[in-house]
Amino acid sequence: MKRQQFSPPEITIRVSGKLFEGHLRTVDQLVQSAAECSLWPMLNLTELEEVDRTALVYLMDGEERWFGIASCPQFIRAWMEQERERAAA
Repeated sequence: MKRQQFSPPEITIRVSGKLFEGHLRTVDQLVQSAAECSLWPMLNLTELEEVDRTALVYLMDGEERWFGIASCPQFIRAWMEQERERAAA
């Protein structure tokens, strides 16, 4: 019999418009609050139009560690991949 891995219920946090360093404290508080309630936070970034580098690093570092990303604009995903490749070089 295969052991099933526990997966906590998810909660979606929608982030739209701009995400800059000054917004990260609020986003992080939402993520931490979800975790304290035994929920897995999923960030929906579909309507995100602009991020700064600090916010991008937050998303990269937190993805699959502290939260999941349910949906992400291609330009942000491409920038994340570029930064990961640069860091690996």
